[in-house]
Amino acid sequence: MDQQKRPLTDWLPITKKEVEDRGWDQLDIILVSGDAYVDHPTFGTAVIGRIIESEGFRIGIIPQPNWQDDLRDFKKFGQPKYFFGVTAGCMDSMVNHYTASKRRRSTDGYTPGGSAGFRPDYATIVYCNILKKLYPDVPVLIGGIEASLRRVTHYDYWSDKLMPTILVDSKADMLVYGMGEQPLRQILRLVRKGVPLTSIKDINQTAYVTEKVPDSKKWNTIPLSSHEECLKDKIKYAANFKIVEVESNKWQANRLTQGVYGKTLVINPPFVTMTEEEMDMSFDLPYTRLPHPKYNKRGAIPSYEMIKFSINMHRGCFGGCSFCTISAHQGKFIASRSEKSILKEVGELTKHPEFKGYISDIGGPSANMYKMKGKDESICARCQAPSCIHPVICSNLDTSHKPLTEIYKKVDAHPGVKKAYVSSGVRYDLLVDDFNKNNQDGNHDEYMEQLVTKHVCGRLKVAPEHTGDATLKIMRKPSFKYFKKFKEKYDKIQEKFGLKQPLIPYFISSHPGTTEEDMANLAAETKDLGFRLEQVQDFTPTPMTVATVIYYSGVHPYTLQPVETPKSAEAKKIQNSYFFWYKPEFKGWIRQRLNKLGRQDLAERLLGKGKG
Repeated sequence: MDQQKRPLTDWLPITKKEVEDRGWDQLDIILVSGDAYVDHPTFGTAVIGRIIESEGFRIGIIPQPNWQDDLRDFKKFGQPKYFFGVTAGCMDSMVNHYTASKRRRSTDGYTPGGSAGFRPDYATIVYCNILKKLYPDVPVLIGGIEASLRRVTHYDYWSDKLMPTILVDSKADMLVYGMGEQPLRQILRLVRKGVPLTSIKDINQTAYVTEKVPDSKKWNTIPLSSHEECLKDKIKYAANFKIVEVESNKWQANRLTQGVYGKTLVINPPFVTMTEEEMDMSFDLPYTRLPHPKYNKRGAIPSYEMIKFSINMHRGCFGGCSFCTISAHQGKFIASRSEKSILKEVGELTKHPEFKGYISDIGGPSANMYKMKGKDESICARCQAPSCIHPVICSNLDTSHKPLTEIYKKVDAHPGVKKAYVSSGVRYDLLVDDFNKNNQDGNHDEYMEQLVTKHVCGRLKVAPEHTGDATLKIMRKPSFKYFKKFKEKYDKIQEKFGLKQPLIPYFISSHPGTTEEDMANLAAETKDLGFRLEQVQDFTPTPMTVATVIYYSGVHPYTLQPVETPKSAEAKKIQNSYFFWYKPEFKGWIRQRLNKLGRQDLAERLLGKGKG
């Protein structure tokens, strides 16, 4: 159905009139979000809203409320019967607002027209404080990536200080971390029975601050160093992180507690990974897959335009990269949808009024982890490793790409699909036989040929991230030699089929453990492979990653041994500049820097002999 002809009741209500048109005099739950409302399973607010609706509650959304006027947006629905839900949106608001060099961004991909300025810094805290002031007796539940990754004492790069659990500054009553479907359904069923939100203390994947920690027969409890101790001692902060990461990745995890300003933060263990049935239930809710019509005259929403013809097949990532928050939020274990659910979504996508036959992405956090899990899951249940593929690929990990290859073929066979591309980053190390020994039946080769010949849209994204083994070890990434082997394999397939689809490798500068010399080596290594790098980034410390802990504390949280990290603006700029050795304005500077370091050999390798 054309968007213009759909009734407004197909979307969850975001205005008072839409609530009245449904004949409702009061909402049960009101969600406040830093993003515009896009009714699509990629957007957390839509997922949470649709789950609340599916449990029989009257739900309304306040997207991107104005926090600087008379607060009419926060008042328009009045007081909900049960609670307010608050999320900063699909991104941490500080990552959304600032670059790695702390410059303010001029656009916001989650706002109509890409306009900036429609959400505050530290959005979760700002929204909650407003709600607590307006409605002091109404409980507030926070979730989403900003709340999730700030659930315990964390380093905030933008203020350059340690902050306590976000529950303290937001004054929220409860926090749901990770993907919220499982805890939310349990919370909803309890509040329907009349249990106040503030009395709920024993649901997995929730956190709260209390004066008295309740006894638990379900879980053992591990105390962390208090927030005050972390402020005094960076090593205690680093040691805390190891415990938090280990417990976040376990099937049978422990409850964590942390003292904070005379009270105690309690973090209940996570749920076991969602089943296929649970994933399908979440993705099969009645989304319109469209932005709310209210935005029609304000311009396109860039993040929606990017994903509106894409399919997300799974969640989670077992890579455990030190700089990445995916496993911290979505989990280490892969939660996959059924083939039936995916193909059903493909069918719905082909009916979209603007669909021209091209699916922009059929993937996930990593494109090629669909249906991968432990061969013997009882071993996974006892595992504490943060990564299943570093330093080596776990012998218990089933890395068969057959289910993925079959999905690709079935999507290709759909009469409404001309081409389905894979735009998510491919985890290339899973496809290198020297690194991943589990390819006895050749399923990796079959997948790779299918991928390269039918699903690459001009260029294929991969992320070696660095070339130096010392840095890669800290990153929890494989040696660069395996990227070279992957490139050889990729190039052979291209040659076989007469294709010209360049590899686009992603790299990071200024990552903990990286020296200036390492960056010069990276430039030389990639030059030798024929690359002039474009997809590069400066390391940004974000809450809840190993790399951020190193950046702030100066030590690795697993060894508590010192790790050198470039921190000054000048040091970071120097490292990033080596990416652009091929630009005339950098050549003289690079030669001068390398001569000063006594590495004339690298200068010649990069720039040739001479002065320029």
